[in-house]
Amino acid sequence: MKFHWFHLMPYPELPEDFKDAYRSVWVDVPSSLFDPKVGHRAYNDYLDELEYAEAVGFDGICVNEHHQNAYGLMPSPNLIAAALARRTSKAKLVVMGNSVALYDPPIRIAEEMAMLDCMSGGRLVAGFPVGTPMDTVFAYGKSPATLRDKYYEGVKLIMRAWSEPEPFAFNGKYTQLRYVNVWPRPIQKPSPPVWIPGGGSVETWDWCVDNDFLYANLSYFGYLQGQKVNDGYWATVEKAGKEKNPYRCGFLQFIGVAENDAEAERLYAGPALYFYQRCLHTYPGFANPAGYTSIPTMRAGIESMVARSSNRNAVENLTWKDLIERGYVVAGSPESVTQQLENLADKMHVGHLMVLCQYGDMSKETTMYNTTRFAKEVMPKLRNKFSEYEDKWWPTQTLDDMAVPAPLTTLV
Repeated sequence: MKFHWFHLMPYPELPEDFKDAYRSVWVDVPSSLFDPKVGHRAYNDYLDELEYAEAVGFDGICVNEHHQNAYGLMPSPNLIAAALARRTSKAKLVVMGNSVALYDPPIRIAEEMAMLDCMSGGRLVAGFPVGTPMDTVFAYGKSPATLRDKYYEGVKLIMRAWSEPEPFAFNGKYTQLRYVNVWPRPIQKPSPPVWIPGGGSVETWDWCVDNDFLYANLSYFGYLQGQKVNDGYWATVEKAGKEKNPYRCGFLQFIGVAENDAEAERLYAGPALYFYQRCLHTYPGFANPAGYTSIPTMRAGIESMVARSSNRNAVENLTWKDLIERGYVVAGSPESVTQQLENLADKMHVGHLMVLCQYGDMSKETTMYNTTRFAKEVMPKLRNKFSEYEDKWWPTQTLDDMAVPAPLTTLV
């Protein structure tokens, strides 16, 4: 089993009355709430935390893309990954977004991700999300009716640009280019592994299975709620006659490791409630524009993570007890957390576990404590799960001679 440290980079100083005084944390949240000094401190703390995750043994460090919001301060995950490429040497860089349909032309993604693969010595995992309605439709003005079709075309162009060694012309519905000739080229051939973040759409399952992409179930509502989505995905895998290999699936889970339940509540309840009550305070009108959700997904009765997050009655009245009992946050002693994650891995058949050890306004000190205890007291007990399977969705062509650059010395 592989473990990945995921960072959302939330804005840590939203006012206490945020959910009552403001309509949404996304799209039209007043930029006057952003203090650049707070942003400067947060970015540097968050980079320290990501680098520390490598130091304590995480397999991957994960970043993603969002726009016009206080929920996640990463409009460009590639900038963060570039910084990490220079200060890490072992952990894979799991860029769980570039939102392909937002780039015109999408070969910009092929170029920047190839740069990251070269800079990191072949450690890139390339994530291609469709993108939330808030990011795509409202912040970037894309049509929900054509969004997914444009996304499919863009991903196909990127994959072809990475794999074909000679210039070619591309005449798509949304992108027309006389010359496609990506420089630089990625180290990994024919391409870095591709992961597709999903929040509960039927067509994403088919897309992943048909192209042998990893399906990453990104949910903020825990493994108990996420079971239905994973069951649908594995049914799609079996129907296509593909191997039910746990490494073709990932899942995201909030974590809080402490000495006991009481300490877990003392350390993590505040940051968790900050996240659910402020960072997920999304105006319902932004969550599901007409044409964004497909008819097959509606018929399957699957509610997307975004739609669930915008249900204020279901999110903003949560208590710490609710978060624990519903499995939204897996917290407690190392033994308790290990047992719950063992259950998660077995029931969901997940070989790649992405964990949120930082959320909401959690301090750097508490984040480091949580990360350390998880890495030292939980991860080793689950390492051998699924060792009988081959992980085909993981970088294997890394350069062995890559090392963290030494600090520059002053020449006199």
